[in-house]
Amino acid sequence: MGRRQPKQLLLAFFGEHVVDDVTGPIRASALIHVLEGAQVAAPATRATLDRLVHSGILARSRSGRETLFSLTEHGIAVLREATYRVRGPRPFDPQGSGWTLVTFSIPEGQRMLRHRLRSTLTWEGFAPLRDGLWLAPGEVDLAGSLEPLRQDLPPNAMVAFHARELAGFPIGESVRAAWDIEAIRSAHLAFIDVWSDPAATTMAPSALTVRTMLVADWLALLRADPRLPAEFMDAQWPATRSADTYRRMHKKLAEPSTAEFAELVAARPAVRRRSGPSGRPSAPSPTRSVAVRPR
Repeated sequence: MGRRQPKQLLLAFFGEHVVDDVTGPIRASALIHVLEGAQVAAPATRATLDRLVHSGILARSRSGRETLFSLTEHGIAVLREATYRVRGPRPFDPQGSGWTLVTFSIPEGQRMLRHRLRSTLTWEGFAPLRDGLWLAPGEVDLAGSLEPLRQDLPPNAMVAFHARELAGFPIGESVRAAWDIEAIRSAHLAFIDVWSDPAATTMAPSALTVRTMLVADWLALLRADPRLPAEFMDAQWPATRSADTYRRMHKKLAEPSTAEFAELVAARPAVRRRSGPSGRPSAPSPTRSVAVRPR
């Protein structure tokens, strides 16, 4: 596996432990500690937290001398969408038959929006085919996947449609041009090699960090594999082994990592209450429950 980036690890951490639960804000020092176990230095973690705040995924607050981070509504929506595939029973199967095609036009002055859109499309299995035309296998739920971007997209910025292959016009060469199938195979084999090793549970000082690393690697693999139809693969295609490896290791780490996360949250300092006009402490704002939306 390649070097794990702090952004991947932080999104894995919040997606695994925060998006479903009422945990309240997480201390920056706790996040730094978890990522240090994955060989990420504290300055890199702080810089990445700043970028996630700037991009609207996280919100920053303070309690005394502690800096705290929590998911925003946008961050919750993004991670919920990812969680649906992360925990799905068949994460490498196409969604339906045929192909989904998308073309879009984003003004030059909105490069960040263009980057976010391309990142979302890549996560959903799209690859650029030619002349601004993007292709994905199956029937992609674009309405759901683009919901976090909906209010930012200009009117009529995208055109999308579902298509099927016509006799006499085979799509195989286009598929092999859009996706490097051998590179996808290599990504699966690298994941299996790392996480099928029993010693993987000890690659970091804590089960919480190891689980965060596992989910970060799983997210990277899901992003690399567009869920192409079986006819483009061979009988030894390793996707099933990857899924089995992930679930087996995730189950092994679940109990100790959940206990460590509970300790981490319990160690969070009490939020200092502000004094109201009468000098008495004002009531803290209630914490909203976050439930996963069924899909």
